[in-house]
Amino acid sequence: MAQMKIDDIRAMSSDQMEDAILNLKKERFNLRFQRATGQLENTSRLREARRDIARIKTVAAQARAKKK
Repeated sequence: MAQMKIDDIRAMSSDQMEDAILNLKKERFNLRFQRATGQLENTSRLREARRDIARIKTVAAQARAKKK
């Protein structure tokens, strides 16, 4: 999975954002497990997944603030 674009995230509904966060957290867990067992090939994907989660959470917070 490539880095998520901010425009794609802004086009998501809040439910889609929650699903994306959940999927990224699962992926991050699997990547950490692969790293621990020495099977991780793309080490930069850990950082990308972490930043994608933060990006989605930021857009969700902005959307909640905009509604108030």
